[in-house]
Amino acid sequence: MTWSIPQITTGAERRLLESMLDRNRAELIATVRGLSEHDAHRRLVASLTTPIGLLKHAAVAERIWFQHVLAGIPESECGGGTTPGDASFVVDDTETVADVIAEFETASARSRAIAAQFDLDDIKTHPRIGDVSLRFIYLLALEDFARHAGHGDILAEQINHPAPPGIHGPEHS
Repeated sequence: MTWSIPQITTGAERRLLESMLDRNRAELIATVRGLSEHDAHRRLVASLTTPIGLLKHAAVAERIWFQHVLAGIPESECGGGTTPGDASFVVDDTETVADVIAEFETASARSRAIAAQFDLDDIKTHPRIGDVSLRFIYLLALEDFARHAGHGDILAEQINHPAPPGIHGPEHS
């Protein structure tokens, strides 16, 4: 499991939000580091979720929320996929862990640069949910990346420490 000690624990709201978002970005990346290419692409659940797919999905989220919604960049100019939902978890067989980490880090760096141009209370309109502030986008990304880092931890645990045969959970004890 990944978990790091927060480096910034006091200060202005924006500093704390940005620090925690970067921490969750790093935790999400940590869930795939050290996995083999085969294991990173393994599907262990019924959905399209894979360890590497979680990171791909996060890169899509960065582009949608920071580039498209906040900066108003057309989706075709966002530097990668912007299709939400299941499609955002799909990783081509030729894409490596290093490729997808680099994609996510590039999207995150662009998000940081874009966000630096806005105040927390600046309002933009999301095409489906309506008005959102940068503060909301930060909170949504924090929640999304933290949740997916947890998913990544569980998938990595299933890969690195599979349950012994016959163990299916407490209901079977």
